[in-house]
Amino acid sequence: MKWGTLLIHNGHEADPVTGALGVPIVQTSTFDQGDLSVPREFDYARSGNPTRKALEEIIAALEGGERGAAFGSGIAAVASVLGTLSAGDHVVTAEDIYGGSWRILNTFYRRWGLECTAVDASDPDTIRRALRPATKALFLESPSNPLLKITDLKACIAIAREAGIISVVDNTFMTPYLQRPLDLGADVVIHSATKFLGGHSDVVLGLAVSRTAELGRAIYAVQNSFGAIPGPWDVWLVMRGIKTLKVRMDAQQASAGRIARWLREHKKVKAVFYPGLPDHAGREIHEAQAAGPGAVLSFKTDTAEDARRFLSRVEYAAAAVSLGGVETIASYPVKMSHAAMPQAERLRLGITDTLIRISVGLEDAEDLIADFDRALG
Repeated sequence: MKWGTLLIHNGHEADPVTGALGVPIVQTSTFDQGDLSVPREFDYARSGNPTRKALEEIIAALEGGERGAAFGSGIAAVASVLGTLSAGDHVVTAEDIYGGSWRILNTFYRRWGLECTAVDASDPDTIRRALRPATKALFLESPSNPLLKITDLKACIAIAREAGIISVVDNTFMTPYLQRPLDLGADVVIHSATKFLGGHSDVVLGLAVSRTAELGRAIYAVQNSFGAIPGPWDVWLVMRGIKTLKVRMDAQQASAGRIARWLREHKKVKAVFYPGLPDHAGREIHEAQAAGPGAVLSFKTDTAEDARRFLSRVEYAAAAVSLGGVETIASYPVKMSHAAMPQAERLRLGITDTLIRISVGLEDAEDLIADFDRALG
């Protein structure tokens, strides 16, 4: 089955009871148990909901995993997967992961005794050197946020498997349409479905998919215990967004490529980071593990003043947090996604006050280019 078909025909295209072409929104907190001697599948909505179950089955089918789990946000998904670990465990992470993931590892979980070592995952040997007897997980993201650094997922996951630890990949930028980490050997894949899967900047939701039923049960235990679940309306919005994922990503990716090539030639632009550019570091690795470069790029201006002027002048891009919507969003990582990271660490990674991240939307590419030209001025 081709991808465009799978997004629509994944076992939840019609309600088996009414024939409705869509999953019903089951807006309830509890379920009548009837005959108590015959347990029913659903008893309390924190533990399970038919609408949520449908989305969990859909994302598991799209990622090729055994079990999916939905959460109230992307960072709730990250926190819940990490919640399967124990105090005293050690995690190796890529050093330039999403700022929210960095924050929860280095603040909340560190207080609970979870240790973390960040490495340059574009060099798999750094992962091998960071392993300890207490290491239990490897946390990766490719392309990375916000510099689009490429990690050889297959090579890094092989190191994790050899060491007997689980590998977790944040696949938000790529979505299962463009990249399937479980096919590359990963144990868990995570999404902020707020982004491309939802696709319309109108919902906050997270997803996790496990390779095995055993790991799926462990994640469910945390989901049920923490209770960081989404409501059925939010779940329904993400299911609706998934149906148009391919057409949106195809259009946004095409525009992103045009804009990245144009930015490279602009006199006010110092550097452009986008896997679709021929000289992007790790491009060949990315092309071997993903079906496209995606719709997110970043660039550096000559000065911080140029960057701030661009964000204040741009008209067809919202100067905002988040990405993956139908509208173009221009983010300023030092003040937004990576604000919690210490300045010295940001500078070491190249996340400077001249860096702007662009999530390309569905506007006409030529209109965006003209607008960006005016904003760069």
